[in-house]
Amino acid sequence: MIHTEELGRIIFGCGNFGGLGSSPTLRDKGDDRDRALALLDHARGIGLTRFDTANTYGGGVSEIVLGEWLQAQDQDFRSRIQIATKVGNPHGCPPGERPLSRSQIAHHLDQSLQRLGLDRISLYYLHEFDPLTPLDETLEALDRALAQGKIAAFGVSNATIADLKAVLALTGGALRAAFTHIQNQFNLLEQGDLEDVIPLAHAEGIRYVAFSPLAGGLLSGKYREGRSPDPGTRVSDAPEMYGQYLTAPTFEAIAGLRLRATQSGWTVPGAALRFILDTPGVDSLIIAPRSVEQFEGYGVRSPSGF
Repeated sequence: MIHTEELGRIIFGCGNFGGLGSSPTLRDKGDDRDRALALLDHARGIGLTRFDTANTYGGGVSEIVLGEWLQAQDQDFRSRIQIATKVGNPHGCPPGERPLSRSQIAHHLDQSLQRLGLDRISLYYLHEFDPLTPLDETLEALDRALAQGKIAAFGVSNATIADLKAVLALTGGALRAAFTHIQNQFNLLEQGDLEDVIPLAHAEGIRYVAFSPLAGGLLSGKYREGRSPDPGTRVSDAPEMYGQYLTAPTFEAIAGLRLRATQSGWTVPGAALRFILDTPGVDSLIIAPRSVEQFEGYGVRSPSGF
């Protein structure tokens, strides 16, 4: 169960709108507009105020739907929420261009602002690091966006300890103050950041955001050892991403999670989220439920049970 005072640590992820993440091959597997809008309404109803998307989720559909929904909300709510989006995923980069070049960031930032219907983005992430573009060029583009008032803060995603150290070494002044978040995969099966990334981020005052808290649904408890994933599940739709986890150690970890959930009176996914929230140095996590029932299964609900 997520406690009421912890709702601010739960971010609603819009990565399933119009497709599953950024992959063009999974565009037909995502949530359609009507389902996406209903999920956003429910997220607001239970008190969530942080929303995460990317310029490449669903080929841009995610930002479009989120922007449509935002335009329908009252000004008071819009003034209190955080909207995060991203730039730099290779799927959004035309052939011959560099994903995090000065020109690509400027172009995609304006596109994101237009799709979202915003004058300024609360939190702008570098989605992936670009080995083709010098980091100082990328940071210069973010510094310019900050000075122009187009972003309020920036973060990095899918970052190694070396990436984090490199950004810290090259930022200063207003840009360093605007470097506020890091978003990486962290869950019961992926705990590598405990050794270095999380401690350094914490020491530097950078908030650590965990994505994929259920490891693509593996930690929901619905998968069983020796049985193929059901059609339509994320593991079935994207075996290249999640097939590596279908191992004996994974199912041993899931069995332990199931036992903890039973002993505590939680659901299995609720126990998986609890593990992350109880990890020192983790600020928040991203959930991406595809139904109201999944919100309930995660233990994410309002005090009134909305």
